[in-house]
Amino acid sequence: MSRGYHHDVPGGASWSTTVRAGRLVTLTALGPDGCASVLLFGADRLDRLNVPDTCKAQMSACIRPPMVLMSDRGLALASVVASSLEWHDCLTGCGQARAGLLSEMAKHGLGESDLHGSVNFFSQVIPGDDERATLSYRSGHSVEGDCVTLRTELDLLLVVSTPRVGVRIDVTPAPVPGPDDASAQFRDESARALEMSGRVLA
Repeated sequence: MSRGYHHDVPGGASWSTTVRAGRLVTLTALGPDGCASVLLFGADRLDRLNVPDTCKAQMSACIRPPMVLMSDRGLALASVVASSLEWHDCLTGCGQARAGLLSEMAKHGLGESDLHGSVNFFSQVIPGDDERATLSYRSGHSVEGDCVTLRTELDLLLVVSTPRVGVRIDVTPAPVPGPDDASAQFRDESARALEMSGRVLA
C-alpha cells in the first residue's frame, strides 16, 4: 500500500476495512451536514474504541485534534491529527447509523454485543432550551469538503456508516511522528496511551 487507496461510501451505506498501523485515514464529506459514524476495533479484537474514557482522559465533550482515540485498555488506537472542524460528536452514540454498523460488523463475525460508542464525524450536537437540555444536531455545522484525518497507532478494523451524506475515505502512509508530535504533547494521558501502543508494536 505504498501509494495508498481511496473508497467512496455513498449516503445511507456502510463500509469497513482493515488498516495497518502508521497510516493516515482521511474522511472527506461529500455533501453538507454530513455524518460518518465510525467504530474502531483492534486487529486482534481485544481492544475497541472507548469513547467515555477517551473524553474523560482528555477533558473534552467532543472529538477534535490532537486528541487520541483510546481503547478500553487505555491504548491509543488512532490520533486525530487534522480536521477542518473543531467539533465531532461523540455524545449521541450510533443511533442513526446502528443498522448500517451492525450489518458491516457481521461481515467480520461481530454482533450486537460488540457494538460500542461511535464517533460521528462532521456532526455537532447542541443542548435545547427544555429542562432536560435535550441534545439535537446542529444544522449547517459541516459543508461539502470538510475533512478529518486520523493516524492509526495500531492495526485496526475501521467500520463506517453514513446515514445521510456520503464520505470519501483516503488511506495513505503516515510520516513517522517526531518528538514534537501534537497528540503526544496534548496531555499526559494522551502520551501514555501512545507509549502503550508503541510497546505493543515493538
